[in-house]
Amino acid sequence: MALVPGYSSDEDDAMTPGDVFGLSSLPVKKPRMDDATKTSQLEAAPDVLSEDPLHQTSLVTRPTDTQMNVNIKYDDMMLPLQGPENPFGDRKRFLNQNALAGHVEEQSMTEHAFRAQHLTHAILGYSANPSIDPNAPTVLGSLESAQTNGFSTIDTMRSTRSQRRELKRKRKQKGDLDVVEGDGAYVGPWASWEGDEPENHFLTGVEAGEEEEEEEEEEEEEVVKTKKAKPKRGAPGQETSVFHGKSMTDYQGRTYMSAPVAEAPHLLQEAGSQECFIPKVCIHTWTGHTQGVSVIRTFPQTGHMFLSGSMDTKIKLWDVYTHGNCLRTFHGHVKAVKDVTFSNDGRQFLSCSYDRTIKLWDTETGQCLKRFGNGKIPYVVRFHPDQDKQHIFLAGMSDKKIIQYDMNTGDITQEYDQHLGPVNTITFVDENRRFVTTSDDKTIRAWDFDIPVVIKYIAEPHMHSMPAVTLHPSNRYFAAQSLDNQILIYSTDNFRQNRKKRFAGHSVAGYACQVGFSPDGKWISSGDGEGNVVFWDWKTGRIKSRLKAHSKVVIAHEWLPHDTSKVITASWDGLIKLWD
Repeated sequence: MALVPGYSSDEDDAMTPGDVFGLSSLPVKKPRMDDATKTSQLEAAPDVLSEDPLHQTSLVTRPTDTQMNVNIKYDDMMLPLQGPENPFGDRKRFLNQNALAGHVEEQSMTEHAFRAQHLTHAILGYSANPSIDPNAPTVLGSLESAQTNGFSTIDTMRSTRSQRRELKRKRKQKGDLDVVEGDGAYVGPWASWEGDEPENHFLTGVEAGEEEEEEEEEEEEEVVKTKKAKPKRGAPGQETSVFHGKSMTDYQGRTYMSAPVAEAPHLLQEAGSQECFIPKVCIHTWTGHTQGVSVIRTFPQTGHMFLSGSMDTKIKLWDVYTHGNCLRTFHGHVKAVKDVTFSNDGRQFLSCSYDRTIKLWDTETGQCLKRFGNGKIPYVVRFHPDQDKQHIFLAGMSDKKIIQYDMNTGDITQEYDQHLGPVNTITFVDENRRFVTTSDDKTIRAWDFDIPVVIKYIAEPHMHSMPAVTLHPSNRYFAAQSLDNQILIYSTDNFRQNRKKRFAGHSVAGYACQVGFSPDGKWISSGDGEGNVVFWDWKTGRIKSRLKAHSKVVIAHEWLPHDTSKVITASWDGLIKLWD
């Protein structure tokens, strides 16, 4: 059967006319509709609170809010905007504003031009305005000052010839060759300048006669004036000492010079006769120095007192066994104290300081007996240890010399001048016939006493400076603190280094930390730069103990000669401690 276009067969009667391919009978997919399009009709008013339960006086909305749950009155809606003004809006803060922060101009000038204007403004109070703005003033600062100086900068100003002539000093006349004294006398090239005369110039002739009665009164006034200028405490001739105690003597009439045998009977024993041990705990602290302590020295033989010299210029004498307090303070220097040393009997001691003086003191009365000095800084002082030479002392100076003084006459009797740097230590050896010195020149030199010729010169390329030397109790060796963090041992008879004994493991670089020996010679000790005291075994060279003693470098320490384990340590933190 032929199909006629536009008509369907019997089976397809139901098909739509013209729907040849039967598309209308296919299941049609309905377009998806959002909820928004479903309810597209307008809501007259959203859910609104009928009344304001919180009694809000203001409404805060975010810019993103699309809905408000409160009905607002028309008056409120028309109120002006609140809050700070937008600084980045169209409105400019300045009339000539051309940038966000204000008015900016590009400007370049040389360093010299800027400095000239800067100095002119600082000194004269005005400077040229570098702005190209036609409305800006030409001068910044004082206009009157600029007008008086003709708007010139300080580097272009010149004084006039007449002004310079007024300022220039005038030389007096050379005088007449024939006149020897008086007015018009010949002075030649030594003529003084006008205006250089002292204010209280000498009176001549009649004036002197008129003033004779008043001279005595004036002299008295001058004496009063000189008293007002008080010299510094500790200056030459102004040495004082203060005794810190109730009474100088006890009930038996003994001063602090006598050893307290009742409190410490072991002081009668021989030093070093007992076996010594390493201290462990701090049992006493002496305070009183306001700056770092640089040196301590125990009293000879007994060790019942000790001296301390400090960077606060004071020297203090401390008690060890009875009350552990300060006995006397010696004010005798105006700069830091470098070294102190007792005489053999302890009745006198020498002190040297960075104020370039060496002073002899009486330990008991506190008097300054004598002063010595040659204008150089003394770094070390030592009495001659022989009993018959207690009037002689040696001083190592900053000018590389060792100077020998006779205290009886105050004269320099010998100079040992071989070192190439400041002298740091002096150590007597070989029954005091010789002495050993060390210096910043990194050498050790040995001398015969009173003969200024070196008998032994020790210098190696690997050697460092040795700013602290201590004698072993047996007197057969001396220990030198080397600044490469080791202690070296030298023999006192042939001055050879004992290479088997070398004590290291501490850090002293840069500090002249004193070396110490226990009275029996069994232990060797040294302070270090971190505030520790390190103890080595003399025989094995091993570190036996490391004691944290102070917060700063332990520059000096001394073993008490009659105790088995007592050590006094002194540090740059200003404290002195007793350890047991």
